[in-house]
This record gives sequence, structure tokens and C-alpha cells, in this order.
Amino acid sequence: METVWLTGAEWLAVLRIGLGLWWLESWRHKDKKGWFERGTGIAWAADVAGRHKWPAVKNGFRTVVEPRPKVMAYIVVYAELALGLGLIVGFLTPIALVGGLLLNLLYLILMIHDWAEQGQNAMMALISLVALVAVSWQTWSLDSAIGLF
Repeated sequence: METVWLTGAEWLAVLRIGLGLWWLESWRHKDKKGWFERGTGIAWAADVAGRHKWPAVKNGFRTVVEPRPKVMAYIVVYAELALGLGLIVGFLTPIALVGGLLLNLLYLILMIHDWAEQGQNAMMALISLVALVAVSWQTWSLDSAIGLF
């Protein structure tokens, strides 16, 4: 498919890189000192999970996150960094797209009672799905350059 400036594959690469920049911005604007030293991110998530209308979310949070808040803070923050960098340079792209899709779905489920904040997560999940199904790592990526996937 040809367009005025770029091919279809190149537009998919632009979409993938844009999604990577979105993840990188999500990582950049986080108060890392707050997340790592004061536990603000996990405390906020605990409050949201504690008020969630689905018992499975409350129980899952208590089982998986509450026993290890510091580890989970590092996982969330550095997952966003890894997703951003992986998508921008196109390294392990399908893994990054699936990981990002799952993280956005977790955010959507956690915040299901407040859909006003979920436009970003819904859009990022949709872009991840499109980029994954359309094999967006075939152009402008390390994966393509070194023959992965």
C-alpha cells in the first residue's frame, strides 16, 4: 500500500514508534522517588483496588502486589521504560506489544469504575493490537535488521 509520503509498512512503524514514545513519556513523568522510596504508586493502586467492584481485583491485588510493594513498583516503572525503548527501536517488538497490551488491560480493569481516565489505556491497547496483528516490526526495527521474528 502506497500513500503520499510513506508506505503502509512505514506508517505502521510510525504507529509503533509513537506508541513507544507514549510509554516512554509514561515512564518519564512518574515520580520515581515517590514510587520507590515512599510507595506512592502502589499505595494509590491499593486504594483503587480496595474500592473495586470486582472481588477478583481486590483479591488479586492482595495476593500478588501487597506482599511485595517495592518489587511491584520497580516492575511497573521499569516495564514502562522497557516497553517504550523496545517499541521505539523495534527490539523484541512482538513481546513488547503483547506486554504493553496486557499492562494496558490491567490498568483498564483496575480503573474500570472511572472510565474518564481510561481513554489513554484503551487507545494504547488498540494501537498495540493493530501493531501486533499488522506485524509492525518489519520496517525500521532492530528485529528486522537482525532477522528476528
